[in-house]
Amino acid sequence: MKNSKKLILIIIAIIGMINIGNAQDKNDSREVLKIGFKVGTNLSNVYDTKGEDFVADPKLGLVLGGFVSIPIGAFIGVQPEILFSQKGFKATGKVLGFPYEITRTTNYIDIPIFFTVKPLEALTIMAGPQYSYLLKQSDAFNSSIVSTLQEQEFNNDNIRKNTFSFIWGADVNISSLVIGGRVGWDLSNNNGDGTSTTPRYKNVWYQLTLGLRF
Repeated sequence: MKNSKKLILIIIAIIGMINIGNAQDKNDSREVLKIGFKVGTNLSNVYDTKGEDFVADPKLGLVLGGFVSIPIGAFIGVQPEILFSQKGFKATGKVLGFPYEITRTTNYIDIPIFFTVKPLEALTIMAGPQYSYLLKQSDAFNSSIVSTLQEQEFNNDNIRKNTFSFIWGADVNISSLVIGGRVGWDLSNNNGDGTSTTPRYKNVWYQLTLGLRF
């Protein structure tokens, strides 16, 4: 009788564990479409694509927007995003012997399309192309003589308004909270027509964001 009771308890325990495992599988967030919003910062800089003497320092900028995580099974998926993203750089030099500092801020609409791999519910690894549209460029010039702020909205081809980039990174998912890190760089130069009056460079940036998904 005692052995029978033990056997029944073991069977009940096994059935319970199977049911718990099935419930966990059904609740796997990797298989659920998620919509989210995020905000954070870019640490951006530029580099000269032909190795000429163009030296700049990084600057911080705002990034915010939304994303949709679309599953293709439990382990892979697609994640398009749309972001307002500030990039740019800082640089120093001298004019007539007087030192100056210039800070360039470029405002973009960024649309990355990530292909995602989800080895764990808590981790999403992603990489893919990005399309960027330049909205506005601001140059803040400061020296001991003068300080100016120049803003441009572009009506010519001297500055490339449409840029393609490559970007990769990862998200750490903690329930509804998403901590994201990205690295991206432009695939095309900023000067659309190759004019010598426009400094030639490409953007590169590191991005850190905090978001919520539903």
